[in-house]
Amino acid sequence: MNLITIIVPAYNEEAVLHKLYDRLKEVIKSVPAYQFEILFVNDGSKDSTLSIIKKMREWDKRISYVNLSRNFGKEIAMLAGLDHAKGNAVIIIDADLQDPPELIPEMIKYWEMGYDDVFAKRRSRSGETWFKKWSSSTFYKLLQKMSRIPIQENTGDFRLLDRRCVEALKQIRETQRYTKGMFSWIGYNKKEILFDRDPRAAGETKWNYSKLFDLAIEGMTSFTTAPLRLSAFCGFIISFFSFFYIIWIITKTLIFGEKVAGYPSLMTVILFLGGIQLISLGIIGEYLGRIFNETKNRPLYFVDEYNNEKELNQARPASEQKITKHLNRGRA
Repeated sequence: MNLITIIVPAYNEEAVLHKLYDRLKEVIKSVPAYQFEILFVNDGSKDSTLSIIKKMREWDKRISYVNLSRNFGKEIAMLAGLDHAKGNAVIIIDADLQDPPELIPEMIKYWEMGYDDVFAKRRSRSGETWFKKWSSSTFYKLLQKMSRIPIQENTGDFRLLDRRCVEALKQIRETQRYTKGMFSWIGYNKKEILFDRDPRAAGETKWNYSKLFDLAIEGMTSFTTAPLRLSAFCGFIISFFSFFYIIWIITKTLIFGEKVAGYPSLMTVILFLGGIQLISLGIIGEYLGRIFNETKNRPLYFVDEYNNEKELNQARPASEQKITKHLNRGRA
């Protein structure tokens, strides 16, 4: 029987874990043709999330867990889940039950039809403010215009991935991760399912506006260099008009004898150009910071415990492993 792994990233989700498990258990019963692994990734929770997962594993051996050594963030937690998933296909779902597990049988049906990436697209989003909906829609429209990759709008991480999609994502070991863009970047045969998103079943959201802004910056800098080109374009336009403005000032002064405008206009121009320069430096700094983080080549995460066994974390960085493979092929 084919094995399907359900990955559940969890950070301080003690209030909702039992509800999630009950609904997943009913869904699994409705698909008897497959075996299932429910893989929880505890992302450094400070509440009793880990202890609840361990207790659930005691009475249901289909449950596995990866306990990360600290909080690395949801993007890294999903990669840890992909690294440890054993299934022929993988389903990623949030623990908060905003994405209904009851869609899983439909996802499996389309997977059986040959689709590699079956993703759930939100038709409506209950429990979210108008500002969050507007800002999300504006961000995706802007990102789609700036990027050459068709970024999926109104979709989250709730999807079924074939094993070859999983292996493709595992090869992308970037430290600054925007997984929603990576789903589009790897390609393969995709199928969307529409659904109405529910509010959280319990607990509080971990995504405040500050974290959402950081995620938006990750998306912008990970999949397009348009901000760099925009800053260069602005510099060119300002320099172009400034050149003609200088000629106009010199002409008025030398030929017509008019006095040059004084302190207020001079300060306005200086402050305007200084602001443009600082914005351009900030954009360059965002990309430079990501280059700095990538060149350190640190492991993306450390595992404290996997299914009641302590991890030694002896794996080398991905780039070093690739070098070793090439050397071994050369010797062969």
